[in-house]
Amino acid sequence: MSNGPGARRAHSECVGSPVWRAPGMRPLLGSAALGFAGLSLLLPVAPLWTQRGGADELGAGLVNTVLMLFTVVAQLLVARVLRRLGWAWTLALGACLLGLPALGHLLSDRVAVVVALAAVRGLGFGILTVCGATGVAALVEPGRRGRAVGAYGLAVAVPQCLLVPVAPWLAERAGFGAVFACAAVPLLAVPLAPRVAHALRGAEDPGAAPAEGRDAGRLRRVLVGPIAALLAITAAGGAILTFTPSLLSDSTAVYVALLAFTATAALCRWRFGHVADRKGAAPAIAPLLLAGAAGLAVIGAGTARGLGAGGPVLVVTGMLVVGVAYGGLQNLTLVHAFAAAGEPARSSVSVAWNIGFDAGTGLGALVAGALATASSYTVAYAVLAATTAFVGVCWAGARWGSEL
Repeated sequence: MSNGPGARRAHSECVGSPVWRAPGMRPLLGSAALGFAGLSLLLPVAPLWTQRGGADELGAGLVNTVLMLFTVVAQLLVARVLRRLGWAWTLALGACLLGLPALGHLLSDRVAVVVALAAVRGLGFGILTVCGATGVAALVEPGRRGRAVGAYGLAVAVPQCLLVPVAPWLAERAGFGAVFACAAVPLLAVPLAPRVAHALRGAEDPGAAPAEGRDAGRLRRVLVGPIAALLAITAAGGAILTFTPSLLSDSTAVYVALLAFTATAALCRWRFGHVADRKGAAPAIAPLLLAGAAGLAVIGAGTARGLGAGGPVLVVTGMLVVGVAYGGLQNLTLVHAFAAAGEPARSSVSVAWNIGFDAGTGLGALVAGALATASSYTVAYAVLAATTAFVGVCWAGARWGSEL
């Protein structure tokens, strides 16, 4: 961890107290929660808005794919932006780019317009995610990082838990305009940016140049495993968050299914932080991947025709299981990546992890949309299940080989 005055002050004041009381943590968690609140409202509703305008599943899936593509683009540029603008202006820029375009959906439901707005929102989201993960790692010492990542995970997962399930229902009952207005809420994070910047003053520069040569090669090797696990489970999450409103015909069933997924993910993302601090992150990764694969297979079975009332029951059951894996793996892969790469690579790990998360989410939405258009949702979820299981088996094999 940095030896700057801000980092030493944070360390001395935080030891022995809850991680959320560390200087700067509360405004940082508040900014993250507001940003994810705006994102969560539009994850299921923006694709639904394009389908109302006549788009098919592929067109709807393209919305969140582009969102995540531009999120990745922004994440690659955050280091330069931080060096040029500093923490306060960078966080404020991210909040504005994520919040303001939400109102632009009122102009049109055409795919081209919604995709363009998704691109701008992705730039803002990319800034906020890298700053959030990097800031959490800088504000809390390594011995409590699992709990700090868990607190951050809870801050971003609770808005998803509360808003993703209700957003399609709100659009249907109160109108899409109400959802778009509420989705501008990331703008409320702008006043919090200076407080976060003050707490991080003196900490390690997150825009430091990346490692070169052998250090860069080692970093790539240690990150392959956790990023592969993250890609697999977030691809599943991207499909679920994008297409559940289209998967089930009844709005109540959609709400219950999304609530089962997001609530379980929120709880597990938080609680697995304690597991990581006590027992390490690596041992639970393979079992969670295999559990996620089983849940995806159950969801796929629930979308098959002719099941009647049993179909939604299977879908909700599968959502619960995938939610455990989705939430737990978000925490464990990040904590494992930080530990494996070491403190000097903290900023690089944050960027790589966030890119993996958002690339997986966008890829899952695109692949599931393409497979559903060409065949069915049953096939789409079967492919996702097989991919997740394959990564889980590879993880288990690598762990077994390292212990021989």
